[in-house]
Amino acid sequence: MKAAVLGKPIAHSLSPVLHRAAYEALGLADWTYELVECDEPGLAAYVESRGPEWAGLSLTMPLKRTVLPLLDHVDHLAAATGGANTVVFRPEGRYGYNTDVQGIVDALTVAGAQAPASVTILGAGATACSALAAVGELGVAGADVVARDPSRAAGLLATAERLGLQARLRPWTDLGNDAATLPDLLISTVPAGAADDYSERVRLTRQAPLVVMDVVYHPWPTPLAQAAAAAGSLVASGYAMLLHQAAAQVELMTGKPAPLEAMRAAGEQELARRAAR
Repeated sequence: MKAAVLGKPIAHSLSPVLHRAAYEALGLADWTYELVECDEPGLAAYVESRGPEWAGLSLTMPLKRTVLPLLDHVDHLAAATGGANTVVFRPEGRYGYNTDVQGIVDALTVAGAQAPASVTILGAGATACSALAAVGELGVAGADVVARDPSRAAGLLATAERLGLQARLRPWTDLGNDAATLPDLLISTVPAGAADDYSERVRLTRQAPLVVMDVVYHPWPTPLAQAAAAAGSLVASGYAMLLHQAAAQVELMTGKPAPLEAMRAAGEQELARRAAR
């Protein structure tokens, strides 16, 4: 059977390492997992040309949104967040799933996070939509969303409405407001470097949320993760999110329990190799 991860650019993806390690541990010697550079215009032709030997696809942005019209069935989280990062080919059609939500929930749980009373999400893009859905899965009614450009938060607000959650938009300048109350949980979904000013504030004041998650996984630790850990926060890593969302993908595609420790070890080895370059 075949599977692949699609995106553009895609060379940096850690997914092949994780999925191939899973296949090896599961004894699936005839399974392969490819790295495929594919843009939005090319996605439909690629998906529609897959034969019966294909088990599934992993998708990065912006393909997660583009793929939805190509699917026969979409799970409730993919529909709510407006994107599917997983496609599973079955005899009855193409199924789309969002395993990013499960990845965030599992990463927070492993880090020791309890049900938070208050949540702040940095960013308002696709990953923020998954973070908001994960907050709902944890039993929280909603979150404050600190966005650099609130005008681009329409997708997140739509996700909140579909899930019956609250999303309170706040300006980016609120991060520097000393009077602002610290949340129990902060999830940063912004790119590397975007939260550095906030990280520096945490470093200087040594005041941080009880739990901090940064979805950036390389290089690790990020300045935010370092500052939060020094201030006493529990820290959930972007790598843990990546690992657990990949494990969910493996289970959906193979129908077998994911060999999490084998996947974790392979991914950590690859990240160490990249860091040593």
